[in-house]
Amino acid sequence: MCLTLQHGGPDDEGIFSDDRAGLVFGHRRLAIIDLSAKGHQPMADVNQKAWITFNGEIYNYAELKQQLLLLGAKFYSDTDTEVIIQAYLHWGMASFSKFRGIFAFALYDIEKALTYLVRDSSGVKPLYYHIDDGQLSFASEVKALKSAGIAVEPDSNWRVRFLAYGHIPEPYTTQKNVFSLPKGEFLCWNHKKQNCEIHSYHVITREKKITDTAEAREAVRSALTCAVKRQLIADAPIGVFLSGGIDSSLITLLANQHKRAQLKTISIFFNEKAYDERAFQNMILKEIEGEKYAHLVRQDDFNEFLPQIITDMDMPTTDGINTWFISKYAHEDGLKAVLSGIGADELFGGYPSFRRMKMLKKMHKIRPITFRIAKYFASDRFKKISFLAYNHPTADYLLLRGHYTPADIAGILDTDLRNVENILFNNKQLPYISNYDEADAAWFETNMYMQNQLLRDTDVMGMSHALEVRVPFLDEDFKRLAENIALEVRFNAHQPKKLLIDSFADILPRAIWDRSKMGFTFPLQQWMREHPDINNETLYKGKRAQSIVKDFKQNTMHWSKIFALYQIRMHE
Repeated sequence: MCLTLQHGGPDDEGIFSDDRAGLVFGHRRLAIIDLSAKGHQPMADVNQKAWITFNGEIYNYAELKQQLLLLGAKFYSDTDTEVIIQAYLHWGMASFSKFRGIFAFALYDIEKALTYLVRDSSGVKPLYYHIDDGQLSFASEVKALKSAGIAVEPDSNWRVRFLAYGHIPEPYTTQKNVFSLPKGEFLCWNHKKQNCEIHSYHVITREKKITDTAEAREAVRSALTCAVKRQLIADAPIGVFLSGGIDSSLITLLANQHKRAQLKTISIFFNEKAYDERAFQNMILKEIEGEKYAHLVRQDDFNEFLPQIITDMDMPTTDGINTWFISKYAHEDGLKAVLSGIGADELFGGYPSFRRMKMLKKMHKIRPITFRIAKYFASDRFKKISFLAYNHPTADYLLLRGHYTPADIAGILDTDLRNVENILFNNKQLPYISNYDEADAAWFETNMYMQNQLLRDTDVMGMSHALEVRVPFLDEDFKRLAENIALEVRFNAHQPKKLLIDSFADILPRAIWDRSKMGFTFPLQQWMREHPDINNETLYKGKRAQSIVKDFKQNTMHWSKIFALYQIRMHE
């Protein structure tokens, strides 16, 4: 398992075992804080009461360490890893909610014979587990469990979920009985009883809603500035992904206030003018110091590296190609950690779904059976209306962001339509989806799209190049503040992310925010249409799949859908 994950931790390797408990911890280290040998993992406290294997960063470890020193804790390193152990030894499970950072760790309490698996509150760091015959196994990537022969049987339903979502939604994976630990939760394994319980460590705080716009702007400005500052902690080189959009530009400008000459920026550009954002990138680069790296990505690069990208995905996804390339270049430019702008769209209404939710509410007033006929439409765009026939929150999400309809999935996989429907819609009603307002749109985007695709793809593609990607917009304190702002102040029906933009009007150039939303996008529609392996319909099984490839070659199908089919083919 350590060998399988060495790409994410090339600096060191460690193994700890306790035969009495039947326990083994493995670790691959990416050294970012305290680069000395004292940061070796798995790590124990000075009295060896507990052991840990930890992936991620605790940004407030210095403050927690000062509190623990006053309580009598003893430290032998300057790592955030050791702070986690001492925090647990002094505060128990209550320590988990004190951490501000991105983390997934396993902590073994020797005296109590308990092992905890703990994941950060936004689920930035992945943590997969498998339980079989009284044995718990876990890893940062599913492929580690597969390569160790622990979970080799595939989940028979993963293809259905993948074709619907464009990714495999949590808690499911490609492997049978391998699940993702939910964000903000911990699994407690009892070594004596050989069983476990899963609980949330989230602490609910009741705060007065911010209803004044001026107060909200000041709070957003202060909290984000603080989040960026504390996420810049590192003893290794750190930088920023700069795409030229609002979010990465803002993070870059704020990071420059603290790092200045030490800050490195990584950007990508293309020969295809419709996707080239150099003009916007240069507006920000003129304002900052430090080393500035820009890399041209061509179709030849895409063709050359596609097999490696597929291998590095861990699980199939229709996203992540952009992150794979920019992470590759960041690593080659000497970086071990970068800041990213993920999270702003979800918090402040940057996606079209925030406006489309109200349309959904109106459409739900029509009898669901009326929409069944839509599955027979020739147009791919209108065919998705058939999701409304299911009158289910999952179907609402798939109408907004899904790929293939149940009828198309059944045709592609040559399976029964009812089987597809049972897999997709047999879950309980999703929470909080009731008013079809901005809060519900934010829930969809945060807990389904960002959680399952953006964050997972960013982490796995970054770590494939030994690069840690940090996300200041998802800082626990900043996120809590944003969610505590009244909806009418936080969202604007006419201008996406208006509150965020207005909060930094003095530093964010108008040209950056006063343009159509583009996102961190590659020319993949063109590149995949010209890829000899992707666009060859004779290589695909079944008439439905071959028909879809032909439509794609006529430019009537989005590249993400053909990319999903291509990956299904690669896994046959």
